[in-house]
This record gives sequence, C-alpha cells and structure tokens, in this order.
Amino acid sequence: MGKSDFLSPKAIANRIKSKGLQKLRWYCQMCQKQCRDENGFKCHCMSESHQRQLLLASENPQQFLNYFSQEFRNDFLELLRRRFGTKRVHNNIVYNEYISHREHIHMNATQWETLTDFTKWLGREGFCKVDETPKGWYIQYIDRDPETIRRQQELERKKKQDLDDEEKTAKFIEKQVRRGLEGKELEVPVYTELSRESEEEKVAFNLNKGASTSVATSSKTSSVLGPSALKTVEGAVKRKESSHSSGQSKEKKKKSALDEIMEIEEEKKRTARTDYWLQPEIIVKIITKKLGEKYHKKKAVVKEVIDKYTAVVKMIDSGDKLKLDQTHLETVIPAPGKKVLVLNGGYRGNEGILESINEKTFSATITIDSGPLKGRRVEGILYEDISKLA
Repeated sequence: MGKSDFLSPKAIANRIKSKGLQKLRWYCQMCQKQCRDENGFKCHCMSESHQRQLLLASENPQQFLNYFSQEFRNDFLELLRRRFGTKRVHNNIVYNEYISHREHIHMNATQWETLTDFTKWLGREGFCKVDETPKGWYIQYIDRDPETIRRQQELERKKKQDLDDEEKTAKFIEKQVRRGLEGKELEVPVYTELSRESEEEKVAFNLNKGASTSVATSSKTSSVLGPSALKTVEGAVKRKESSHSSGQSKEKKKKSALDEIMEIEEEKKRTARTDYWLQPEIIVKIITKKLGEKYHKKKAVVKEVIDKYTAVVKMIDSGDKLKLDQTHLETVIPAPGKKVLVLNGGYRGNEGILESINEKTFSATITIDSGPLKGRRVEGILYEDISKLA
C-alpha cells in the first residue's frame, strides 16, 4: 500500500487533522485551499496553481470581488431566511452560524470590511430591517417571496372579514339595545310631604313607587288584617323589588357587554399593522445618500406605488421622477392644522387633520376627516404611520 493511498494511515491522519474550522490567516480564497500551518501556506503561495489564479485575478480583480460578495450575500440571506425567518435577531449570531460551515465565503474576500458595514448595507438595500441597540446591531429579514406575499394577503383578507363580521354583530346588538330603550318611558319621581296620621304609625321609605304604596296600604290595614296578612303583603313587596332590580341589572349587563365588544374592536383596529406603508399623493423625504447630495433630504410627492414596496416619486423642487424603495424614504409631518393621511394601523387610508405633536413619545394627535369615522379623535399615532398630503 503506497503512501499516497486514500486508506493509508498518513492520508487518514491528514483528513482527521483538516476537519472543522482552522485559522483564517492560512486560508486562500482564490484557490479555496485551507492550510494547517504557516509553512504549508507559504508552500501553497509559491505553488504554480496559486500563481495561475493570481494572474487570472489580476486581469479583472473587480469581477472576482463582485462574485465573492454576491456569493457571501446570497448564502448569508439564505441562512437568515431558513434559520430565523422574519424574526429579529442579532447579526453576530447569524454570522457565527454562517462561518461554522467549512466551505463558506470569507468576508475578507468581499467588498465589506466589517460585519457592521455589511449589516448597514443590507438595511440600505432593503433586504432586511436593521436597528442599532446598546447590545449591537439587530436584523430582521424582509420576505418578499410571491408565495409568502400571497399567504399574507389571504391572512389579511380573512382578518378583515372577521372584523367586518364583528362590526356587524356589534351594530346589531347596539340596534337591539336602542330599540329596547325607545319603547320604555322614564318614570318621573313624585315627591310628597312627610306626614303621618298618628304617632304609632310607622313611616317607610322606598324608591319604588309601587312598593311605597303597598307599604303604606299595609301599614294602614295592619290593625284590621292581622300579622299573617301583613307578612303576605311584605313578601309580595319584596318579590316586586327583586324583580325590578334584576331587570335593571340585566339592562346594565347588556350595556357592559356592548361596551366590551366595542373595546375589543377598537383594540384589534389599533393592532392591525403591515410592513408596507406607501400611498399615492403623499409627501415623503428621501433619506438615502446613494443618489447624491442633489436628492438627499429633499421632499417629493408619491405618484405611483408598485408592488406595495416601491414608489415612483416626483421631486417638488426640480420635478425629476425617481423610482425608490420604501426603505429609502420616510414620512413628513406637517404643521398642526394641515391634512395628513394615515398609512398604517387600524385607521389606514383615512384622511385627518393634525391637531398636535408629542415630541417625547414621537407621536401625534389627529382628527379623522373622511369615511364613517369622521370626527373621531385619535391620540398616540406614531410619526411613521402618518404623512402630509400633497
């Protein structure tokens, strides 16, 4: 058995030693060759195959850089999509899991120098939602697969249908309660002077008109009818009072149940949010620097919305038309008294008048100015959920 045989002890020992991750300083990305020590890496750099790869790379270095960057991005996003889905996760957790695979693309061979630069780039390009915290950068994958979007639309349609059914039920209950209250006339209390014919006569107070007359009658006839008849009359009075109080408690229960349904409906409306917010005829501000200083921090009007996440905007000052993703735009908050459009939440699509702004909580108070909710005052609506109307 020769030394170079696959089943020789030396070959088996070499394969055992080369298992798992090794030092990055002795890895050649061009040749995809991992060396175990400095001497081996030096020998590899002097080899003919490595020199040929360097000559190929020197002819068009940008092509190789773009290729490695694209492979790194695709593998990283695929791992993020399969492993974590649309959950918010620390970028270092995803990166550590990515580099645990032996055949991964090293970041040294890409256009990004650090993981933070790569994370910011993902946010600028709209692949993920990124936010910085004291614990580091967090990322959240934005799934724009057509099948996923279709499932989300079906869930939204079903949720809207459930809300419509609950609204119909609440309106029906409210109508029944109103109809029941219309047939009843409120009893006007009659106030009389306190008087008694004799010193031995007992004076009884009762808010129920029928009960008071019954007690008065029973007091007058107690001497004639005797104690047994008096007990019978008092029992009838108590039964009448209990039936009246039970009727009032039932009416209160109906009202409280209606109020509870209305509160649940309002809470569901407030929590109904989506990850897209673009609407035509709103004023937005461009926040990306990729277009240069000419368009950075400038305002534009949304003329058309494409696939919910992309908008065709027209610059207010120059009149230029641009096609931008919603991650490159932000909403514009006007002065109090101006018209705004609700872009997200339960009041989505309704126009309103801006009443006031709370800078501490980054929220505003508006009054709905259109639709069936016209005149309703909404407090605590976030800045990103409203924008100025053109």
